[in-house]
Amino acid sequence: MPNLPVVSGKKVVKALYRIGYELDHQIGSHMILRNSQGHRVSVPNHSELDRGTLKSILNDVGLTVQEFMDLL
Repeated sequence: MPNLPVVSGKKVVKALYRIGYELDHQIGSHMILRNSQGHRVSVPNHSELDRGTLKSILNDVGLTVQEFMDLL
């Protein structure tokens, strides 16, 4: 399994756009994305996401690390 990359919140949002998530709204520095089924995920708008935060986001949307790397 590949290591988690160090990415910004905006790169994560761009990757999630590719699988059907869209920006719903933003509260402070957190971008709330929603897909067509209504599933929501919060992505911090930070220059670097902690690895634990990124792993939690990937688990929440059902992506493996390799699938996420392919979306980048």
